[in-house]
Amino acid sequence: MTRRIFVFIILLGLVSLFADVTYEGARSIHGPFFAELGASAALVGFVAGLGELISLGLRLVFGFLADKTRAYWPLTIVGYAINLLSVPLLGLAQGVPMASFLAVSERFGKAVRTPARDAMLSFAASQTGRGFAFGLHEAMDQIGATVGPLIVATVVFYTDDLRTSFMVLGVPALLALLTLMIARYFFRSPETFEKPQADRQSKALGKKFVLYLVAASFVGFGYLDFPLLAYHFQKTMVLSVSHIPLVYALAMGVDAVSALLFGRFFDKIGIRSLALAIILALPFPALVFHESPVPVLAGIFLWGAGMGALESILRAGVGALTPPERRGYAFGLFNSVFGLSWFLGSACAGALYGYGVLFVTLTSTIAMCIGVVFFFVSSAVKE
Repeated sequence: MTRRIFVFIILLGLVSLFADVTYEGARSIHGPFFAELGASAALVGFVAGLGELISLGLRLVFGFLADKTRAYWPLTIVGYAINLLSVPLLGLAQGVPMASFLAVSERFGKAVRTPARDAMLSFAASQTGRGFAFGLHEAMDQIGATVGPLIVATVVFYTDDLRTSFMVLGVPALLALLTLMIARYFFRSPETFEKPQADRQSKALGKKFVLYLVAASFVGFGYLDFPLLAYHFQKTMVLSVSHIPLVYALAMGVDAVSALLFGRFFDKIGIRSLALAIILALPFPALVFHESPVPVLAGIFLWGAGMGALESILRAGVGALTPPERRGYAFGLFNSVFGLSWFLGSACAGALYGYGVLFVTLTSTIAMCIGVVFFFVSSAVKE
């Protein structure tokens, strides 16, 4: 049984790997492609913002729907199909309206499939260790996120054609859908992986989960986005433009390793591992705004380590704190609230940057410290 569950987790990890190759590769050239079509910077920002709003906000709806219907596979398959097939179709878009529709559709597909997929993964993770399962999934996800932009860069280098890049990304998109169908064929009812807990009678999301959500929200608000860091690097010339993508690749590599390590750590000590991961990452806001490259690289290393923990064991915690019957809704609620907090924090950091990096550093650090406190409080609460 454990071997079968491990195979299921690997298959979902491969789906995410191929999917990230597809849409992260595409997103790396959205800006230049829209500019080529004649779109304004304001429109590009609006489309990107609308897409993220839909992706995060609708997860609550589709998480609720997954729990009510138990249609985990249909929602996952339909969501991935919309998410992935929108990418090669961008290569055929002849104008800004169609390109905008497809870019937003890709994000809509992610909203449809994420809560149901994460719920299925959490059912399997209950038997292997939630931290291990979500950590492994995140590591495979980040491999795809690193490979995708590299494939696009290679295609553009040799063809000088953005449309060709979108069409090439249709290959990993089809591989993701094929792998997904294989997983569906062999594992028709993943909800049966999780054994009923005799001591869990309530189907409500308890106080422990609420405190956990508050903690995650503060951390999400305080954690700085890489685009702001890259903007700072280029503006101050602490790193050359050609080195910034390499630094990001370094962070993604650290992210993948960190996800595996902290995943195992979560299985041993639970929610406190998240608090310790954020404490480890706390110096990064001060380091990344340093005037010397060495502290900056150290800060990026810590930033990547913290991201690995956030993107893996945060989801593992949701699975551990919620009953199976409410799992899809819980993941949808968590993603929506955490995403909104991240958005507000990014907007706040961008506004504060104009007044000086000291304000950004202090706000980021204070918010993460508050999150750490709530993680410890959540871990101490008895349901």
